[in-house]
Amino acid sequence: MALTVDIEKRFKGFTLRAAFEAGDETLALLGASGCGKSMTLRCIAGIEKPDRGRIILDGVTLFDSEKQINLKPQQRRVGLMFQHYALFPQMTVGQNVACGARAFLKGPALDRAVADTLSAFDLTELKDRLPGQLSGGQQQRTALARIMIGKPDILMLDEPFSALDSHLRFLMEQEVRQVIRRFGKTVLLVSHNRDEVFRMADRVAILREGQIERIGTRDEVFRDPGTRAACILTGCKNVSAIRRLDDHHAEALDWGIPLALPLEADTDALGIRMHSIQPGEGENAFRCRVEEVIENPFSITVMLRPLEAKEGAVPIGWEMEKPVWERLKAQELTVHFPMKDILQLRG
Repeated sequence: MALTVDIEKRFKGFTLRAAFEAGDETLALLGASGCGKSMTLRCIAGIEKPDRGRIILDGVTLFDSEKQINLKPQQRRVGLMFQHYALFPQMTVGQNVACGARAFLKGPALDRAVADTLSAFDLTELKDRLPGQLSGGQQQRTALARIMIGKPDILMLDEPFSALDSHLRFLMEQEVRQVIRRFGKTVLLVSHNRDEVFRMADRVAILREGQIERIGTRDEVFRDPGTRAACILTGCKNVSAIRRLDDHHAEALDWGIPLALPLEADTDALGIRMHSIQPGEGENAFRCRVEEVIENPFSITVMLRPLEAKEGAVPIGWEMEKPVWERLKAQELTVHFPMKDILQLRG
């Protein structure tokens, strides 16, 4: 499968401009609430109409503003699972699943397809229950089954785990990954959860205020997010604006410290992930005062303020395993920022 999207849709005070391509892979759209992720899926599905542009799926034009093509949702063979599943509350599990195939299967053929799909999603024993009698995970499996029985050409998942608790989320992620592997075609995953995206996506597109700021493989985007917004969305807690001192030195204004590194031309901010800070002497070493110690379930976050920092500087977060903190525990510590781990950012 091959998906090409190049669309624009204007709203009051906001314009969505989405341009990307995807093949037989899982492409995640990662962004904050209201950035246009779900609207992009709705445009591809035909629920919303873009103002301009085109959408092509495996050589079939779903939408083209210049050619005045706008296929109806039922003509697009696009499977979209909504955030809250959108099951019909008055229908049983079996009836909900059957809805996904009634457009092209009837009678015994439909009955066989429903039975096979219920079995594949471990729903056979639940086929006569109503959605209100199901757990969150069972509802999600029903929604997926309803989509997959229709043999879509693309699968789109809109915040698929947001309604689940952490344990069920973990279990359902495993099930959805299996569905994706069996599907073997284009999958679009919308999420604002960086861990979820990292575990499930092959490539990642970062959306900010309707624009794609960064797109690349999962590892590329997390290793080098490129922009301040992408850096924060991929989980970096330490981000600072800079003042250039020369081509190899900058003052991190938020942290109140100078840093040495070969600066790229368009860099106007820096970031360092909490686990990348290292103890002891090394590149960009600073003596720091421990401002706060925060205990997490399986790690410790120490908030550090460099002794040379100016008044009002923002503390720097450093995360480590609990045994490491037990060895290092002190009111003052020397830490260093390896050049290779400093993220150069723009925007």
